[in-house]
Amino acid sequence: MSHSHPLHDFRAASSHAAQDPTQRHNTRAAMDFLMQRRAAQFPDADELSRLRDLGQRIRQRALSRLPLLLEQLEARCVANGIQVHWADTPAEACEIVAGLMRQANSQEIIKGKSMVSEEIELNHFLEAQGMTALESDMGEFIVQLAHEKPSHIIMPAIHKTKVDIAHLFHDELPRTPYTEDVDELIQIGRHALRQRFFTAKVGLSGVNVAVAETGTLVLVENEGNGRLTTSAPEMHIAITGIEKVVEKLEDVPPILSLLTRSATGQPITTYVNMISSPRKAGEKDGPQQVHLVLLDNGRSQAYADLQLRETLQCIRCGACMNHCPVYTRIGGHAYGTTYPGPIGKIISPHLLGLDDTKDLPSASTLCGACSEVCPVRIPIPELLLRLRQESVTPENEPNHPHTVRGQGAKYRATEKWLWRSWARIYSQPVLYRASRFAATRLRGLLPHDVGAWTIARAKPQPAAKSLHELVAEYQATQGNQP
Repeated sequence: MSHSHPLHDFRAASSHAAQDPTQRHNTRAAMDFLMQRRAAQFPDADELSRLRDLGQRIRQRALSRLPLLLEQLEARCVANGIQVHWADTPAEACEIVAGLMRQANSQEIIKGKSMVSEEIELNHFLEAQGMTALESDMGEFIVQLAHEKPSHIIMPAIHKTKVDIAHLFHDELPRTPYTEDVDELIQIGRHALRQRFFTAKVGLSGVNVAVAETGTLVLVENEGNGRLTTSAPEMHIAITGIEKVVEKLEDVPPILSLLTRSATGQPITTYVNMISSPRKAGEKDGPQQVHLVLLDNGRSQAYADLQLRETLQCIRCGACMNHCPVYTRIGGHAYGTTYPGPIGKIISPHLLGLDDTKDLPSASTLCGACSEVCPVRIPIPELLLRLRQESVTPENEPNHPHTVRGQGAKYRATEKWLWRSWARIYSQPVLYRASRFAATRLRGLLPHDVGAWTIARAKPQPAAKSLHELVAEYQATQGNQP
């Protein structure tokens, strides 16, 4: 699977995507459909508000005790027979998975849907080790065949039309006839994957919720591939970020109710898998070994700051993306990160550093649509403003803590000098009057290109006379009238 776009090319990539009418039409239509599905699932505004309050409390309570809950989760998992591995970086997580595959004497792994595996570039790492990873989620399978990245965290191939998929299957899958029938395309994909579930020795999945109280791993899905991936192979590897833990089993139903209705407009998904141990004596199915990989990768950085910690409340429903006016126009690939859209703008700086993601916090209208639909009430616009501040604050700024890797990535001494000059001019009446006079009398000298302002706007044109001058003239005229 290919790497993400170079992150510093976001401006060019977003501009290119916005000028593609087919992409804009397809993404807009898909997002409108998802928005309508979600709205239909929440007809009672009061019930939705109460459920969102509950979801927020559950996630904040878990995060307030995160270190203790992670220790409890590990202890309960180990007691249940699940082996727990800790990874600080993507490289460590990839090596853990590769090591487990070697332990199982397997060169191939079959994967259920896992955005964390995308985050750590697992497929690319295994390929470099002479191993292969096969995506079993239909959307992930499609983008893997196309050598692309997912464009949406819930529906990875949402940017593809049925015609695109028909050509892809015909070209990439041997002896596959061309068809645009959606049901036939799904059956073709299932047929290509079915046997691989039973021949693979190792299966990998993500985790939607990890329960500290019971050591239970909860996964939700609609296709059944997740259940096959976690039960048919001899070894099951689950990988997740450290923030996915909740305190009690009773916390799961409200989270799932918010997740499924916000993500795909379903009251519940087709499958809810709850895994608490490997296969026990007398059981007829299930893996012989279950391994849980807990990944940090910058999450501790967000956790250390009380405001930025709210980023970790996310349950990965994708509703913020579906309602974002920026995402709906440029799609997911333009962001160049695993997590696109509003959630990507606030979590990617922690995973990758502001050096590589400095443009993302500014890629927002701050309209607040993301915050209004977030099922756990993450204040995304406030976090975007905070990250914008971090991106222009130099690391050596006095009385400002160094909280985000890459802090000051957009800092420019020239810009700071200009703002200081502006502040001085506007605080000194003499300087202000002089600048006002110069702006009106020398307005014809303003260049046509005024940086970022003129990329999408006409250049600003100062008036020939200032407001003070116009008022003075008016008063003089009125005073001369009989």
